[in-house]
Amino acid sequence: MKKWRHIAALGLALSVWGGSAFGRDDPGPASVAQNLAGKTVVLIPMAMGMDLSQGWAFYIGNSLKAAGITFETRDPNWKPDDGAQALTDAINRKVAAVIVQSPDLQSYAKLYKRAQQAGIYVIQVDNPSNFSSDAFVGSNWTTVGQLEAQAVVKGCGPGSSHKIGVIQGDQVNASSLDQYTGLTEELKKHPEFTIAAAPYSNWDETTARNVTSTLIQQHPDVCGIVDFWSTTAQGTGAAIRDAGKTGKIYLATTGGGEQADCDRLNNGLIDALVSTDVPNQSRDISTLVKYLLQTGIKAGSAKTWLYTPESITTREDIHPGTCWSLKANAAA
Repeated sequence: MKKWRHIAALGLALSVWGGSAFGRDDPGPASVAQNLAGKTVVLIPMAMGMDLSQGWAFYIGNSLKAAGITFETRDPNWKPDDGAQALTDAINRKVAAVIVQSPDLQSYAKLYKRAQQAGIYVIQVDNPSNFSSDAFVGSNWTTVGQLEAQAVVKGCGPGSSHKIGVIQGDQVNASSLDQYTGLTEELKKHPEFTIAAAPYSNWDETTARNVTSTLIQQHPDVCGIVDFWSTTAQGTGAAIRDAGKTGKIYLATTGGGEQADCDRLNNGLIDALVSTDVPNQSRDISTLVKYLLQTGIKAGSAKTWLYTPESITTREDIHPGTCWSLKANAAA
């Protein structure tokens, strides 16, 4: 009888506790339904045909759609005018938020302001501009340049010519300008190193290959090269190979950390990668969107910068999971 009295008392206690704990009024689901469901968010990268934008579309899209948000992408295909038109269309439709990869420092500034005045949140990704919007998510490109310089200084070594080449992106893109600033700042710590040449690829793989070939012909003793994007580094690495300099010229670059980057490290095309970590950038953006929509703070009233933590990866550092995969995403 005593045993059964204990069981009955325990059951009564659990029923009372359960009623208060599990029967509580949770405001979370209602907030999500009211503030997120049915809202539209548009991603406008520089182009959809690259690993960065495809990665953002996959990770951000999955997260937002799971919250009931309509997620769309637009493809300017490297044409700023088409990107401006896509942004204008999003403003006219009064979408909830836009996620934009700025093509340069100034082109979209007036449109960003118009969007915020219309109550639309503006999140810039990867490439910052001169306009401080609601948020920027991406790399601190000065830090990326510093890390690339550290990698190439170590790769060249003390017994080298101490001459390096730099394959820049273009003259109006913050990611290119800030990488160069970081690289030159870091090289001040190593005054024995000099930049032999610093041509532009304009983010084109074939152009990168051609200017690298010319650089090597004019400066055959360079010990290292920094290329500002792993996709154009494909052309830079090919030029190094064509010149018979594989293993003699150390190539450092930056990229989104897709499997192709790990493949480039494994096959010796590049020697060091500073990854901008697309999956974690995407998580930050998705979280920001959901936060902004639920708080309802006025667009343009606050500014946030979320920089991606970065480090140097070499082929010795690669392990399962180091790089994410477009192929795996497509299969999913």
